[in-house]
Amino acid sequence: MFLGGFPLADQPWLILAVFLIVMAASVVQAGLGMGFGLTAAPLLALIDPHLVPVPTLIIGMVTASMGGWRERGSIIWPEVGIGIAGRLAGVACGALVLSQLEDRKAFMLVFGIMVAIAVILSLSGWRWAFSRFSLVSMGWLSGLMGTITSVGAPPLALIYQDRKPGEARPTLSAFFALGCAASLAGLALSGWAHAGDIYLALAMVPPMLVGIWVARRIGGRLDSRFRPALMAISGAAAVMLIVRGVM
Repeated sequence: MFLGGFPLADQPWLILAVFLIVMAASVVQAGLGMGFGLTAAPLLALIDPHLVPVPTLIIGMVTASMGGWRERGSIIWPEVGIGIAGRLAGVACGALVLSQLEDRKAFMLVFGIMVAIAVILSLSGWRWAFSRFSLVSMGWLSGLMGTITSVGAPPLALIYQDRKPGEARPTLSAFFALGCAASLAGLALSGWAHAGDIYLALAMVPPMLVGIWVARRIGGRLDSRFRPALMAISGAAAVMLIVRGVM
């Protein structure tokens, strides 16, 4: 069995790293309703760029779906529909960008830049009033970034940060479940999704399930205290990806 072009059996420490990354990202996603991509994608891309965006999007879609289903009674579906309209436009733009990239090195450069933008948005403290326009606009940016990198949460977090967690978390979960599906469809149409990506995603299922179990065990103890560490790790990974793409 191969993971991103290298044999799993010959890379035990690499397997462990992937397991821990996906598990931690699943804890974040299950606890906050978003954040799987920002936690996992830049680190997985450093290990092997074949692990992103498609396999990570598949797992992100599954974790978001499970979180949304668990709190389905609290989902605000009209908001999901408006956001998805913007997401679809962003998916088209993201797929177009990827179709113009000639090799994995160029992909890593664009990937690193997009993750860096995601980190900057997360740290900016910028607040944008919630409205239909902001929901469509941030949905578009989420689609663009999510399709290229599988990191689509930061734009939506800007407009949902002041909403009640009991409403924001399930609504965002529903949005990301449908949004990831749209991004996967766009990647398939642009030639960036292949059958092998399914096997890579399946290899991430066990740590995903462990992460969801851990999230349920710790309950609401996942809070903003962990945010600086997450941003530091993601930011450092983004810089390393940019350097790899340039050199």
